[in-house]
Amino acid sequence: MSVLDLARPEIRTLQPYSSARMEAGGGQIMLNANESAWQPIGEAGAGCNRYPDPQPERLLCALASLYGVKREQLFVGRGSDEAIDLLVRAFCRAGQDAIVVQPPTFGMYAVSARIQNAAVIEAPLATDFSLDVSALLAAVAPSVKLVFLCTPNNPSGKAISGADIEQVARALAGRALVVVDEAYIEFADQPSVIDMIDGYEHVAILRTLSKAWALAGARIGSLIASADVIALIRRIMPPYPLPSPCVAAALEALSPSGQDAAREHITVVREQRTIMRRVLPQLSCVREVLPSEANFLAVRFADAGDVYQRLLHAGIVVRDIRRYPGLGDALRITIGTPDENARVLAVLNEAMSNKERA
Repeated sequence: MSVLDLARPEIRTLQPYSSARMEAGGGQIMLNANESAWQPIGEAGAGCNRYPDPQPERLLCALASLYGVKREQLFVGRGSDEAIDLLVRAFCRAGQDAIVVQPPTFGMYAVSARIQNAAVIEAPLATDFSLDVSALLAAVAPSVKLVFLCTPNNPSGKAISGADIEQVARALAGRALVVVDEAYIEFADQPSVIDMIDGYEHVAILRTLSKAWALAGARIGSLIASADVIALIRRIMPPYPLPSPCVAAALEALSPSGQDAAREHITVVREQRTIMRRVLPQLSCVREVLPSEANFLAVRFADAGDVYQRLLHAGIVVRDIRRYPGLGDALRITIGTPDENARVLAVLNEAMSNKERA
């Protein structure tokens, strides 16, 4: 059985849109796409009068080299969100098919499914936020086409072992596409499972330049999967998903000097994460700091609402995650610069001192 047998049959036979840039390129006088012949004013818009390459060759090659895959195994879009949306649309028939998620987890899996009118089946994480493999596999009904695994998990920060991911992949061969979201993997001790795509055609990986590569505003995300899955996704992608300035920013970030800078920052984040995880529990307002392999910490507080407001009053914005299952007393704190992290600790210390004096 081919992994494409899991996809919607009408998508497999769909005639994709053929953009002007796909049909012709390399000429000197471009009069085929109804673009403006004049460039916009200002350096920032240089070249923006022309439509960009839908899948820029230089960017594909740079990312393929970074991730150790073939360019045919790679789709690049507007963040991981676009890849999630395209996967759901390609594999889930409205009103018939379903996805499986493990709450608490990234919310866009369920949002994309509900937009498509696909059912969302939940197989909650264990109480320590580890993956319950047995519960997950038991939740995979015949209608399930996609199973999303987030590692390290957002919002808990806990990673899934490669052995658990492979166990899920083996069990779901021919039944569902296993989508492993590695948005935070650069910060983890747990290695990527990208190598699995060569052995399991029904495994796909999500990666992003938003976190470790400091390009959240450029919206560059990747789907890494078998060449057949990538070809299917390219059938339904928008004509021009990647703005030229974003591609330029990504190529600069992926240059040798850009990669050196990213690795330095990743090292700082990992060091600061260790410091924050050691110091935060010493504060009287903190109940627990959850283990994390991401660039954030989920922290349980005696009064999370009060802490949130105190930090906000000091100009520090953290994420209120109390709505997530099992995290009703928690805030998510991104690891910032050493000075920013020190400021968080100082504000919390001051707030607790004032509260104790009162």
